[in-house]
Amino acid sequence: MDTERVAQVRTAMPAGEDVADLAEVFGLLSDPGRLRLMVALLGGELCVGDLAVAAGSSESATSHALRILRAHRVVSVRRSGRMAYYSLADAHVRTLLEVALAHVEHSVMVHQHPVGSDVRG
Repeated sequence: MDTERVAQVRTAMPAGEDVADLAEVFGLLSDPGRLRLMVALLGGELCVGDLAVAAGSSESATSHALRILRAHRVVSVRRSGRMAYYSLADAHVRTLLEVALAHVEHSVMVHQHPVGSDVRG
């Protein structure tokens, strides 16, 4: 065992509470419906009705998912009269989604070409 390296890794390891919070954020991303809403919000602020149509879900399901995302500070809301407009909470959420999407797109490319094949064509 590389005790020096293990000690470095353990020192850099986030506190247990921070790891639990991180797992909760990734849990939010594990639901396809919530994830569709978040991806839709990459394009900017939208009201519940527009989000529902964009994500292909009912307004009721959309509202429920938005309450969960808002409670976890992943989305924020701006009210204008009777209308509520949702957006991603901050640049960290945007970056997380963009990096995850880039990873999936890269993974799809890799999975489309067997290991050792010439991917250039």
